[in-house]
Amino acid sequence: MKIIIIGAVAGGTSAGAKARRGDENAQITIYDKDKFISYSGCGLPYFISKEVELKSIIPRNANFFKKKYNIDIHTEHEVLKIDKDKKTVLVKNLITGESFVDAYDKLVISTGATPFVPNIKGINNKGIFFLRNINDAINIKEFIAQHSAKKAVVVGSGFIGLEMVESLAHLGLEVTLVEISQKLTPNLDEDMAITLENRLLKKGVSVKKGVTITEIFGEENFVASNQNIVVPREIKFSNEETIPYDIIIMATGVRPNVKLAQDIGIEIGETGAIKVTPKLETNVDNIYACGDCAEMFCFITHKPNYRPLGSTANKTGRIVGENLTGGNIEYRGNISTGIFRVFDIVVASTGLSESEAVKAGYEVEICHCIRPNKNTYMNSTEIMVKGIADKNTHKLLGVQLIGGEGTDKRVDVFATLITYGAKVDELFHLDLAYAPPFSTSKDPVQYTGMILDNSINKNRGLITTDELKTLDPLKVQIVDARSSHDFENKGSVKDAINISQKNVRSNLHKLDKEIPVVVYCNKGVTGNAVQNILINNDFANVKNLSGGHRLYKELEE
Repeated sequence: MKIIIIGAVAGGTSAGAKARRGDENAQITIYDKDKFISYSGCGLPYFISKEVELKSIIPRNANFFKKKYNIDIHTEHEVLKIDKDKKTVLVKNLITGESFVDAYDKLVISTGATPFVPNIKGINNKGIFFLRNINDAINIKEFIAQHSAKKAVVVGSGFIGLEMVESLAHLGLEVTLVEISQKLTPNLDEDMAITLENRLLKKGVSVKKGVTITEIFGEENFVASNQNIVVPREIKFSNEETIPYDIIIMATGVRPNVKLAQDIGIEIGETGAIKVTPKLETNVDNIYACGDCAEMFCFITHKPNYRPLGSTANKTGRIVGENLTGGNIEYRGNISTGIFRVFDIVVASTGLSESEAVKAGYEVEICHCIRPNKNTYMNSTEIMVKGIADKNTHKLLGVQLIGGEGTDKRVDVFATLITYGAKVDELFHLDLAYAPPFSTSKDPVQYTGMILDNSINKNRGLITTDELKTLDPLKVQIVDARSSHDFENKGSVKDAINISQKNVRSNLHKLDKEIPVVVYCNKGVTGNAVQNILINNDFANVKNLSGGHRLYKELEE
């Protein structure tokens, strides 16, 4: 059997290696138009910041695959055309310029994705870069050094954009982050995105949201007059504001490379990527697709989605390799689990966001849980968790986290729970590892489940800051359950009265049992305790402010 694979990064090489394990006699050939193969694209920002060396993110070359797997990888060879009837590919050697035809029995398209280039005047000026491959990273690093860059602009607040914010700041550049939408990072809801933005501002990052770039001015050479005219390096925004720059990183997302597939009638999905079956077959016999060019689907909603991540590419490549050689394994869907680091801030998410869940038709309950990652006497840091659950099935739908050390551990636990359909009341019963250097006796994972369980199943309802703003202050009683010191010195919710937890029982007469009550504390735990007291004393409608005054203040600021 002759297997040809187009693309030699994560998906393609994973498919080839797995196919070899399934069939020792197959002839496996991989073509890639790039010079570098099987590299860690996710590691590129850390190479630029000098945190890692280049060789550490390019651990394998064509020689390695030939020796270990008996796979022939031809770099700097571009597949120009597929003939599905003759089962051949037309290949061009980019070094010699010569073209040739190669035949296959089975073909894998793993052509990856290409950066999205916005239609902006001046986008091709010197000093503007997209980051997708090794050459891009090398060029960015060399440009910074050669031009002594001081001012950087990162356009786009996805994973790569925010990782580049950290990398450029690490190199000593002054960084401005530009985002066309009104909130940062697409994987976070607005309340969590604001929390991230506040932390970035405290790190010295300038943030501009809700603006588009209309023109980029830079160095241009006017050949006709034989003069080198230097135009000031500036970005002009839709609000007419301009800012200077030395280097711009366009982290504006990617689009799947599907032209080869389209040209032979392979069906393209609604996300713009190649439509595949769960076995990753296309609609053309003996042709498969994997990696960043293929359309996946959400495990929760079963609707198509596009998630160009290294983890997904490796997984789909392995599935293709198995099925190429007689296997019968299917892709089971993803829950969009992702994580990135920007400075000492770790941002992670899994499952559906609140907005996605509402759009999908779920009746959602949300909570905000702010807890230490380990015992406070062990130099703990806080993790803020937003949990999203379905009120009807009580299942956990999604989680978003912002924290530091230990955030990765929690998001993986949440991802596992969502995958296996856990209900919120089950989180408390998890037998999680506990020792003071690693966790608290009741972990943030368990606390998130307890809060959602209280709200959904035990009449201990929550209210968000946005919901609180919509209430008529004359028709609600807002109780600040913190100490008088905190109430007087740390700010408070508008129209709140201060009755600390220890004084609640002796001051019940100051509250009307028939008028709704909203209670809050610093982070939510004491607020829940006071909520219990009021409910147990026959107050009809008592809500606890999700995330407490801490989140309220952050959102207000």
